[in-house]
Amino acid sequence: MTTILAIESSCDDTSAAVLCNDRLLSNTIASQKVHEQYGGVVPELASRAHQQNIIPVVDAAIANAGIARSAIDAIGFTRGPGLLGSLMVGVSFAKALAIALDRPLVEVNHLQAHVLSHFIRETDNSPVPQFPMLCLLVSGGHTQILLLRSHFDMEVLGQTIDDAAGEAIDKAAKIMDLGYPGGPIIDRLSQEGNPDAYRFATPHIEGYDYSFSGLKTSFLYFLRDRLAEQPDFIEHHKADLCASIQSTIVNFLLSKLERAAKATGVRTVAIAGGVSANSCLRSRLEAMGQRHHWQVFLPKKQFCTDNAAMVGIAAYFKFLRGETADLSLPPYTRS
Repeated sequence: MTTILAIESSCDDTSAAVLCNDRLLSNTIASQKVHEQYGGVVPELASRAHQQNIIPVVDAAIANAGIARSAIDAIGFTRGPGLLGSLMVGVSFAKALAIALDRPLVEVNHLQAHVLSHFIRETDNSPVPQFPMLCLLVSGGHTQILLLRSHFDMEVLGQTIDDAAGEAIDKAAKIMDLGYPGGPIIDRLSQEGNPDAYRFATPHIEGYDYSFSGLKTSFLYFLRDRLAEQPDFIEHHKADLCASIQSTIVNFLLSKLERAAKATGVRTVAIAGGVSANSCLRSRLEAMGQRHHWQVFLPKKQFCTDNAAMVGIAAYFKFLRGETADLSLPPYTRS
């Protein structure tokens, strides 16, 4: 039996989790509301909030797991990518705790952790994917199609060449002055709108790569022209605009994933990352999976956003391979 304490602090959520092998015992998250008034994450404020939150969050995760500190076998931590100041808080705390408890450290790549969240078991009967599998990783900063042959054999088949899908959604929300974070707001308003109300062109990119900057720009120009004719256009057509831009992005994402699945013959398909909580993406992938007889894996909402449970499962699999980290390793901001 291996007990992992995991720490996540890559952006604006401070999280700690405890796993026994691949079973999740606890997952504690402290979110930061301070960024809402700025319309985005302010790195300096994020790192300060992590400093305030990390000790009570780790204490709560250990208490909720019902274990003693002495039962911890290894400490997993997000080394990157992410915001440097935020990462430094989590990395420094993990190192200090490892020294205090005389336990090994296991560094985790944040993006790999999102993908491996599908292997977290909450019960003994929790289903997990079989290899090979395709995973569409979609978040505010990353969009990739990955082919997994094992837990750490991940081949990038395609990725965005500019903006990420989540960034495009958030920018659309900002253009319409909907508030922050924009993704959940657009998703909620889309429930009341017509996804076919407006058509937005998607770029033609070779292979399995994505581009969202042109779509974002075309949406901006579309609104500029409409607002010139009708100043209250957004207010009267908000739901349809949200449904249409969301539908366009989701269709673009899934069209490439569908092509990749057909080309590789892989029939186990998953999504991961913050945008994998999007209801349109989830429902359309499920429908696509039924048409093609895929085995589709959708992460629970609690594992879509940044959390330490996914860091813990990645750390567990690395620990089984004998991979531990040196105390001198610094955090990194980019993969």
